Amino acid sequence: MNTGDINRLIERYDRPGPRYTSYPTAVEFHSGFGVAEYGARLAEAARREAPLSLYLHVPFCEHRCAYCGCAVIATRRREVAATYLDYLERELEMLAAALGARRRVVQYHWGGGTPTYLSPEQMARLDGTVRRLFTIAPDAEQAIEIDPRVTTRQQIALLRRLGFNRLSFGIQDFDANVQEAIERHQSEQQTRDLYWAARDAGFESINFDLIYGLPRQTDASFRRTLASVVDLLPDRIAVYSYAHVPWIRPNQRTIDAAELPDATMKRALLGAAIETFAAAGYVSIGMDHFALPDDDLAVAARERRLHRNFMGYTVRPAPDSVAVGVSAIGDVAGAFAQNHKSLARYYEAIDAGRFPIERGYALTDDDKIRRYVIAELMCNFHLDGEALWRRFGVRLGDYFATELGRLLEPGGALDDGLVRLENDDLSVTPIGRLFVRNVCMVFDTYLAAHAGRPTFSRTV
Repeated sequence: MNTGDINRLIERYDRPGPRYTSYPTAVEFHSGFGVAEYGARLAEAARREAPLSLYLHVPFCEHRCAYCGCAVIATRRREVAATYLDYLERELEMLAAALGARRRVVQYHWGGGTPTYLSPEQMARLDGTVRRLFTIAPDAEQAIEIDPRVTTRQQIALLRRLGFNRLSFGIQDFDANVQEAIERHQSEQQTRDLYWAARDAGFESINFDLIYGLPRQTDASFRRTLASVVDLLPDRIAVYSYAHVPWIRPNQRTIDAAELPDATMKRALLGAAIETFAAAGYVSIGMDHFALPDDDLAVAARERRLHRNFMGYTVRPAPDSVAVGVSAIGDVAGAFAQNHKSLARYYEAIDAGRFPIERGYALTDDDKIRRYVIAELMCNFHLDGEALWRRFGVRLGDYFATELGRLLEPGGALDDGLVRLENDDLSVTPIGRLFVRNVCMVFDTYLAAHAGRPTFSRTV
């Protein structure tokens, strides 16, 4: 397929749509699912014999970047973090008590914000609380997101001693002009120094996060960033499309929309990333991820056993993901539960001895089937019809007759070469991987309710 054909497809399919970190997506969460419902799901989860995923949210940053879409609290008052740590540990105690004997964790992740906003002493204390209450499996994925601007060599060495084995570096773009536009000043040398400190400390799995579509990015400037990244050769790279949603994230209003790359340039930026990483030997993983061929993610992708949750792609699946901290989202016993986004409300609930649940969603049987289909397509680009039958007792061609009709109609995804249907198996083609969100949207029964409203970012 030539460049003109690809551009034609992008023009056709580049429209707002979910990223499917969950299905149903978070916009379906509601306050009718609260503390009592979450407690019942935890009680059900406690009766299972299976490992867990555990996520801790540390929301603090010294400064909020203009592009940021995360649940962040920007403050330089370190005493705020000290108070938060007390409450976070209390929530961990409540969670452990509710789970009873089920405490084995195979995926352990700190996100933010900036988890390394905490001092080394606070980090050691929080990790000690987790390990006192839960059993971290010897082969667990133990990951943390770090900001090279504020993370020290001392913190890196401490994290490795504590048992963390994967770091995710926030980079976005090395170009100074772009950094000025997004209010994130991070020199390439600063990142290189911390990267080699992490390698020296023994970290064998390092991920870099990049973003394309940022203000002032050009093909030439982004290629310089890409060249610097492959020169360091991190094990994994995530290249996210910038989601400009100022109606949701007020901090993005400081970005001049006129400085954002147009659709043609944004396509060129994505193409540059795919081209550069392929030439450097990286394998495309799921949606917008790349990994070296011997990385666990690449191996799992080849074997079609890649999984995805709120923490991203993983090879350490667990049927339940529990989460603590302000705004954190858990996935427990067939339901999603999200904590309060306000620190005051979060503290109030814990002071009252309640889980700080603000909203959630209990999946229906239909939701679970569609969630499985979307997850398989997003992770492994393949849906095994027999596996669907064994798990849910439904046939792809029968249960999803309407959806397959949309995919197979003239001018649809099959005509465009995005998917293949063989017997009862549905596969996403190599070119279709660029548009996997669009393919998954066909199976989403909730999208119609959001038509015409600015709810999601664009798919490409």
